[in-house]
Amino acid sequence: MYGQLSDLARIEYTYFPQRDSDNSFRRFRTFIKYPIKLNDKGSYLIPGIEYRNFNFRYRDEVNFDKTDLERFSSFEASLGYTFKLKNDWRFAAQFGGIVASNFENGEIDKDDILFTGSVFFIKDHTKKEIPKPWRLILGIRYSTTAGRPFPLPFINYYKEFKPNWSFVLGVPKSNIKYRFKKKNAVQAFATLDGFFANIQNNRNFNDSITAEEKVANNISMTIVLAGLGYERFITKNLVFYTYGGFTILNDIRLRDEDQENVLTLNDQNSFYIRGGLKLKL
Repeated sequence: MYGQLSDLARIEYTYFPQRDSDNSFRRFRTFIKYPIKLNDKGSYLIPGIEYRNFNFRYRDEVNFDKTDLERFSSFEASLGYTFKLKNDWRFAAQFGGIVASNFENGEIDKDDILFTGSVFFIKDHTKKEIPKPWRLILGIRYSTTAGRPFPLPFINYYKEFKPNWSFVLGVPKSNIKYRFKKKNAVQAFATLDGFFANIQNNRNFNDSITAEEKVANNISMTIVLAGLGYERFITKNLVFYTYGGFTILNDIRLRDEDQENVLTLNDQNSFYIRGGLKLKL
């Protein structure tokens, strides 16, 4: 989430197959944000837009119609605001609206529309001339995609503990990074990822075990990833990156209107790769 605050633009492609299955998952993602300076006291307004395209090649045999269940898209418009507080603290908030669906009807339904909101408190000593620069971010995020009536925490503690070495400890991402030859960096990391989208024409099917009739209203994926990454600074602010590794948790499921699971599509862990370009502050 801090990356969402500090990255001005990104273009990214993700791929991983499903182990013991012909299923595979591909995602294209791009976003851009434009900081607008409000005054000389460090206040900024940050509008942004983001597009994601999910291609889930679903080859497992099921007892319902899989037509139009392989491609989902999401469009997000967001607005961030940040200003300085006392004692080197900074406050930031971000609010957004998302349209996420398979769009099989060729239009936007009310169930396609989702909302998110986040607030952060940031203390940044990375620009100061101190032996071990550090940064602390504490925040909460609420999203109607989570299916939970309470916000989720965000914690990020960054520290440079040796020359060219740094680590991030927190949720949803932790890593340890080594920079070499000025423009290169490698890291080991663990992080969360996933997606959520509405299914415009709900799918009805009978549970193969209980014979109970169920209705799938949306699809979601929750992933815990671990692996290694490489970054190459093309310029001071433009970075090429590629990450690869293995999923620790890979939960793709259909859910009903109460956000209860009705069918797990695939939960086998597998290899994945992700790469792209990002423009940083």
